Amino acid sequence: MFKRDNDDVQRVREASDIVRIVGEVVALRPKGREFVGLCPFHDDHKPSMNVIPHKQLFHCFVCGTGGDALTFVRKFHAMEFREALEYLADKAGIELAKWVPNQQHAGAPEPEGPTLTKQDLVRANGSALDFFCAILRHPEHGSVARALVQRRGISPEMVELFQIGAAPDRWDGLARTLESKSLPMAAFEQLGLVKQRETGGGVYDAQRNRLIFPIHDQGGRPIAFGGRRINDEDEPKYINSPDTRLFNKSKTLYGLHLASREIQKRGIAVICEGYMDVVACHQAGITNSIGVLGTALTREHAAILRRLCHTIVLLFDGDDAGQRAADRSIDVFFAEDLDVKIATLSSVTDAKDPDELLKREGGVALLDRAIASARDIMEYRYRRLAQKLKDAGPAAMSRAVEDDLRHLGDLGLMTVKPVRRQLIFKKLSEITGVNVDAIIASRSVGRSGPVRTDLTPGVNIEENDPAKSIAGELALLARGVLSPADHLLGCAMCRPELLSTLQPSQRDLLGPDGYRSALVAQVAQTVFDIAQSGETPDLSRVVSALESEAVQAAAVTLATRIERETDNQVDRLQAHWEQCLVRLAQDQTGRALDGPPLSAAGDFSSLQYQLEQKRRDHATLGGDRRVLPKPK
Repeated sequence: MFKRDNDDVQRVREASDIVRIVGEVVALRPKGREFVGLCPFHDDHKPSMNVIPHKQLFHCFVCGTGGDALTFVRKFHAMEFREALEYLADKAGIELAKWVPNQQHAGAPEPEGPTLTKQDLVRANGSALDFFCAILRHPEHGSVARALVQRRGISPEMVELFQIGAAPDRWDGLARTLESKSLPMAAFEQLGLVKQRETGGGVYDAQRNRLIFPIHDQGGRPIAFGGRRINDEDEPKYINSPDTRLFNKSKTLYGLHLASREIQKRGIAVICEGYMDVVACHQAGITNSIGVLGTALTREHAAILRRLCHTIVLLFDGDDAGQRAADRSIDVFFAEDLDVKIATLSSVTDAKDPDELLKREGGVALLDRAIASARDIMEYRYRRLAQKLKDAGPAAMSRAVEDDLRHLGDLGLMTVKPVRRQLIFKKLSEITGVNVDAIIASRSVGRSGPVRTDLTPGVNIEENDPAKSIAGELALLARGVLSPADHLLGCAMCRPELLSTLQPSQRDLLGPDGYRSALVAQVAQTVFDIAQSGETPDLSRVVSALESEAVQAAAVTLATRIERETDNQVDRLQAHWEQCLVRLAQDQTGRALDGPPLSAAGDFSSLQYQLEQKRRDHATLGGDRRVLPKPK
């Protein structure tokens, strides 16, 4: 049954600007009345996601994902319904009514039992963050940590901005606090904040006598912690939270929740190698700085940054470790549509990292110069290759060229833009003295590159039978053959007043039983439930009433397709509605079809019609081709 939104949900939806919400995590550019950007729900390289301000909806034309601001937040940040509602309410300055845990809102999932939810884990991290921040302020337990903060030159403003805290020098500081507040210990164990004792029972703290750096997701939620030793004799230097349902270090960048706006504004992201470096850069005004979390850069990182900017500057040291990091970065970023540059501090200073440099007089200017003089990642690579081949003979030169081309082929050389590929060939020719044509003719050039297995999270696609998956259904709605009923339903969501023109005998034509897609059938049921309640079933209202993200995406995909193919013209949509009513009546009364089905553009496609007819005949008569009627 159709459920009306409660006041809180409706107020939050009305107060949430879809452009601002999506624009916090995806760089958007205007296109007519809408905005476009790279879709974060599939491996998008060409902007395929539209954000529609006047409808407060988003929609991807490739993967079919769509919905309103609440849908986007839930899906992008992997939030549960209530958590997403609170997130948007906080941004809009709306105070929500007190929540009763077993209360179900429109759009809220059914409870899944006593297991810990992601929201439980977020709350546990929030409690731990409060504890660590309180310890840093504590006159006794935080004194040594405060001395380290002062010695490292971290300002009070940065302590507050990054929510830096401290773990006390004892085994059970956090554990005892949790017990005193009767907080569920299981959540903190899952997060790696406390651990079970091997003997004697009970738990102990994972972080002890350390400066604590909270790690946030792009929405600003604390999802993990990094602890830096205070005593130089303690090992290891850093202790990071383990991977959990909230935290994957290969997909997380430190400080991104603070830097994303500036990264979009400048179009450049500066990547450092540690917490202290990021904090020091922000303190110096380089607020588009972020950091990796004790791991090499990954394609997941590249996918995140590709949605925010066009250029990445990697701040690496010039030693062997820095060069190895640069090589790994080439492997990650080579086939990405991003300009990637290497900035080595050794070119301007003897400081070992940005944190050390920025504490020196004139350090900000030197770091700015290092960033400004950063070299393209391929130029950096080929300078090193030239140095390596300086004294090489013909045979060694030939092997080096083939090896390099083979490696670049594995990375996807033939998938990069043609101009860039040609520049790579030219540079390699200059270094080795080998003719460009000979390099292009090498068999190693034609290697196709890796199969991408690191796609950003989105709708799951079943490998063996995509047509049966949610993604397959959405793809068919976006680009496949639609039935007359599908077309009519899309028209109704674009212009709900058309429903009032239906004759009593026509109303059953659009019932929920007349659709091949279960997703569309649910959309149809919701449209008519809303209409029967006396409200207007336009697309925005339908999306807000639907509980399933997949069904929301189906509604947006269907209505957007009809709107696009009728050029958003009222007269064309009206004519299309009337023609589809005639065709649907013919189909459902069993009359012979005297023409192919309409497309939303109002024209006909005989090949499309024949294929559709064969599908229908196959579904009715089976797979024996002798039973199928001969084509006319």
